[in-house]
Amino acid sequence: MSLSPMNRRDFVKKSAVTGAAVAAAGTVAAAPAQAAEQQPEKAPRTWSFSILGTTDLHSHVFDWDYYKDAAYTDKAGNSVGVARVATLIKQQREAKGEHRVLLVDAGDIIQGTSLAYYFARVDPITGTDGKRGPKHPMAVAMNAMRYDAAALGNHEFNYGIDTLRKFESQCQFPLLGANALDAKTLRPAFQPYTVKRICVPGAPDIKVGILGLTNPGIALWDKDNVSGKMVFPGLVEQAKKYVPRLRALGCDVVFLTDHSGLDGSSSYGDELPYVENASNLVAQQVPGIDAILVGHTHVEVPSYTVKNEETGEDVLLSEPYCWGYRLSVFDFELELHHGQWKVTSKTAQTLNPNTVDEDPEIKKLLEADHELVVKYVNTAVGTCTADLSAAESCWKDVPIMDFIHKVQMDSVKAGLSTADAALPLISVAAPFSRTADIPQGSVTIKDIAGLYIYDNTLYGKKLTGVQLKEYLEYGAKYYYQVPAGTKVDTATLTNANKFWDYMYDTAAGVDYEIDIAQAEGSRIKNLSYNGAPVADDQVFVVAVNNYRANGGSGYPHIASAPIAYSSTNEIRQLMIDYVTAKKTLDPADFAVTNWKLTQAGTPVF
Repeated sequence: MSLSPMNRRDFVKKSAVTGAAVAAAGTVAAAPAQAAEQQPEKAPRTWSFSILGTTDLHSHVFDWDYYKDAAYTDKAGNSVGVARVATLIKQQREAKGEHRVLLVDAGDIIQGTSLAYYFARVDPITGTDGKRGPKHPMAVAMNAMRYDAAALGNHEFNYGIDTLRKFESQCQFPLLGANALDAKTLRPAFQPYTVKRICVPGAPDIKVGILGLTNPGIALWDKDNVSGKMVFPGLVEQAKKYVPRLRALGCDVVFLTDHSGLDGSSSYGDELPYVENASNLVAQQVPGIDAILVGHTHVEVPSYTVKNEETGEDVLLSEPYCWGYRLSVFDFELELHHGQWKVTSKTAQTLNPNTVDEDPEIKKLLEADHELVVKYVNTAVGTCTADLSAAESCWKDVPIMDFIHKVQMDSVKAGLSTADAALPLISVAAPFSRTADIPQGSVTIKDIAGLYIYDNTLYGKKLTGVQLKEYLEYGAKYYYQVPAGTKVDTATLTNANKFWDYMYDTAAGVDYEIDIAQAEGSRIKNLSYNGAPVADDQVFVVAVNNYRANGGSGYPHIASAPIAYSSTNEIRQLMIDYVTAKKTLDPADFAVTNWKLTQAGTPVF
């Protein structure tokens, strides 16, 4: 395993006093000015410390895949879970000294696995019927691992503010969000920053200011939970306010933990005036920052440097992937000058926990919770008459996607007003997981959860025919252009424009073709409803998840469209309820091939 190149002995040696003994104060005072100038300058005292970082853990505790009910595996040989990361952290503390290591997270902690859902909805940490709820496994694990701080992620808000506040109360470290403000007072709704002290024997403490910033997209993605309660200004704007404050407090090192990527992009277009992935902009535009732990985008960036445009100083960034795939390690070296610590060197790298064992302390603390969730996800809810696979769902209309559409349309239809019930009803949904499979035979909760992996709720929104076509055109940019006569390779067909699978909506209830030989914006052909061409002014009720309905991925029209229906029930749970009620999942009840890919009008598959 590749540990940080410095062992404890090197660290201590590097931090030793290298100067000569200090002359007696009275002697220095009595010496002539010239003699004082001839005295050899005392070599500065040096010290080193590290900040370790995780991000986007999404409630991965153990190296386990609840959807497959097996140990986690992928082609890259990664492991998941904080239990393995905890072992790396212990190794770092042992190598460098307990008092020389801080531990920080960049958000998205309490959503993302069946374990997360279980402690939010099945046995919620907020309690039920007046009874006290359990402790969240992530709070238990992160307390045991001795985290110093964590930024709020956007997924922290998925289960509502009450659940987030309960989780916050269970953590022995602050959840930071300098740009999560109370909607009425515009004061911070969470602690903006924390200041940690690195003890240096015989010298002033090194003061480390840790500022937490979350994602402005929360205002869109979790509009139902935060509207009227919290607002989320931009990262740059709030960093400009708080970084000087940390410096004024005497912080020798200013470290940011951002739940925001580092390429300056936004998935929501111009729906918000603030950038989604702004860590690079923060580094560039806000002076006084030493380093940034980056999150949100689920990529590995071991070390990345941005030059601040005002000071010319380098800001160091690192993003440790997600799910506990990696641990970021920031190493700082400082010198003491005139009683003030100055950073002289900083480096970053990522470590891979796939070669170490899970920490026995974390295993002992959380095994019982894990077993509860394993039992829950293996609960059978019905049977399926055929194997339903999502392997080709990104380029073919497959029955497993029609299962989602069927549940969405049935649920919206049951809740429409009499007037809206007379309108044509359609559904849009994305292929979240190409590995999802509902087997023939017994169907369990984990089979359905593996297909619908997000905790989205359901909306019905009204779009006109012309708006619907523009919506589908926007989604069709997911495909690379493949001219007529050119062979179509599914390995290179999708994810054009960094448009990922979860961003790509297919529709049910209307018939259409996507001509991949055409340029973007001119691909939707033969759009029809009940055999007749869709009219520009025809009004549809569209069953759609809350993420998309509130502007997620930047689809046109949908965020501002009139609401015909909304529900707080998760779509995944509606799918579980459908199978439980029907007892049998039969594609004959919902499978309809209503869209296909073409090249200049010729079907591709």
